[in-house]
Formats: sequence, C-alpha cells, structure tokens
Amino acid sequence: MTTVAAYAAPAAKAPLERTTIERRAVREFDVLIDIRFAGICHSDIHQVHEGWGEAIFPMVPGHEIAGIVSEVGPGVTKFQVGDRVGVGCMVDSCRECDNCKAGLEQYCTGGNVGTYNAVGKDGEPTYGGYAEKIVVDENFVVTIPEGLALDEAAPLLCAGITTYSPLKHWNAGPGKKVAILGMGGLGHMGVKIAHALGAEVTVLSQSLRKQDDGLKLGADHYYATSDEATFKELAGTFDLILSTVSAPLNLDAYLSLLKTDGAFVNVGAPEEPVALNLFSVIGGRKTLAGSGIGGIQETQEMLDFCAEHGFGAEIELIRADEINEAYERVLASDVRYRFVIDTATI
Repeated sequence: MTTVAAYAAPAAKAPLERTTIERRAVREFDVLIDIRFAGICHSDIHQVHEGWGEAIFPMVPGHEIAGIVSEVGPGVTKFQVGDRVGVGCMVDSCRECDNCKAGLEQYCTGGNVGTYNAVGKDGEPTYGGYAEKIVVDENFVVTIPEGLALDEAAPLLCAGITTYSPLKHWNAGPGKKVAILGMGGLGHMGVKIAHALGAEVTVLSQSLRKQDDGLKLGADHYYATSDEATFKELAGTFDLILSTVSAPLNLDAYLSLLKTDGAFVNVGAPEEPVALNLFSVIGGRKTLAGSGIGGIQETQEMLDFCAEHGFGAEIELIRADEINEAYERVLASDVRYRFVIDTATI
C-alpha cells in the first residue's frame, strides 16, 4: 500500500478537505500513475451532495485524470514508465458479458466499477483523481496523444467521451443538423466535436451570454431558449439534439424541434424526474434516448480524434485549495468551461 495526499469530502454536502488515502500496491497488470491534472465534473458535485442517491464517504472525487506512468506491473504490455496516460469514469468491469466483449464496458451488465464512489472487486472503495497518484488496471488506462496538453486533455476523459460517443452513434456529420443543448463543460466539447465531425451545429442556451464563445468553438448558430420565439422558429429543424444539462427540462418543447425520425439524446442527468407527453415522440417517429460515457476503445478513438483536429477542453486551471470555491462556481455556471486541478498543489 502507498499513502498519498488527496482531497476528500468527509460526508455528504461537506466541504472537501486535504487528507491522505491508501493506494494498493501495484499488481501484475496494474499501472501506477502520477496524476498531474484532474478535471472537475458536475457529476463530482452530484455525488458529493448525494444528489443521485446514497454515496460512500469519505469520497475522493475525480474521473477526468491525466498523468504520467511511474510504475508498471510485471504483466503490463500496453504502457511503460514515462507514458502520458488518462483514466476516465471507470476502472474495471466484469469483462465477460456481451457488452464488455463488444467494447461497451460502460454498459457492463454486472455494473462497471466507477473510478470513485464505488466498490472494487477487492471489496475496497475506489478513490478518484483529486489525489497525487492512482493505481489502475492497464485495460482501463488510455494513451494521451502528444498533440494534446495534459491539462486540456483531462476533461476529455469524461466531457469529451460523453459527447463524442452519442454524436458518433447517432451519425452526426455532413448533412446533419445537430443542436447542443447547454453551453457548459460537456456542451462546449459537444460543439467542438460536432463541428469537427462536419455537422451543422446550433447551440441552444438559456441566454446569448456565451454566444461569441459558441461561434468561436465551431457553432454555426446560437439561440436563447428563454426566448419563446426560438421554439417557433426552429420547430422541426434538427436531426439530433444532444442535451448536456442536468436540470429538468420541458421535453415536449424540445422534442418539437426535431425532424421526423430525429433523436433527442440525454447525457446530462437531472436529480429529479421529468414529465413527458408521449404524443411528442409518437407524432413524428422521434426518439428520446440516453447515452453514457464510452468504452475504453472508443475513449482512445476520441482522444486521437481531438489530437488530430488540434483541440482539447477550454479550461481554468486551479489550485487544490480552490476546489470548494470551484464547486460553488460550477453551480452558478461561472466557469468557461472546465475547472482543472493542478494536482501538484495537493
């Protein structure tokens, strides 16, 4: 076991504080990673606040991890000391179900093991990336291409793959009209990726406050959803709407913006149930869907795609002692567009 410094929430809704945790000794197929940067995802806040249900405390959040390999187990073949690597939202799965065998570990029928707030196969709780080091099985580690800065790459391990996976699955590309709902940590990556895929991209945001940013990042159009005229003007427009917001929505209103056979895909996860009139999907053969993260192979594909197109996340780098302030700013939508912790300050 190795003792490392970390930031943890000691209880639900409690401020995060500096502490120490134990990392397991490197096993045969393990990789020890010196964490350099860790992104702050809204999911971290949901889980610290137990917004998605009972959680495990103390909790070390963080599933957007970028770092350098410092040790490998004797059976490791995919990585060597000095490699630039990343770890996303999961650190294990059953590896035996049909989904795992198909590279869809995120949909493991037995349940994948989350990077934090989960229990590993060894029966021990998992701790995430707000820490100096992490030990992960090589099969759940990805390579960060040289073309990506580590700090800008960290948020891609969640925000990047969470938007890339559905955009690819629902065939965003040339000739498709795609709307990104929400211009935050996930949304800004959705804009970049959809644009790079060749789609015609529209941002749907509560206001026009971030319009200039959206257009710079690749959006062709930008509309305020607080303006009722938006829903009249854009009725029947989109092939795909990707919703990145974590607040309850008027789904009927947004489904009206889809073409026949269009899809509304949720990647944001509100804490409360939402209402739906089923005629909103029946009248137009529309699809209301959801999407999780991506599998390990697809996550690597996403990183390579972002490197090829020359972009990472738009970030604000913070010290570890600014985490609690950053949480408040995320809740106030006061970040452009992802906080990243410099873990050297832990």
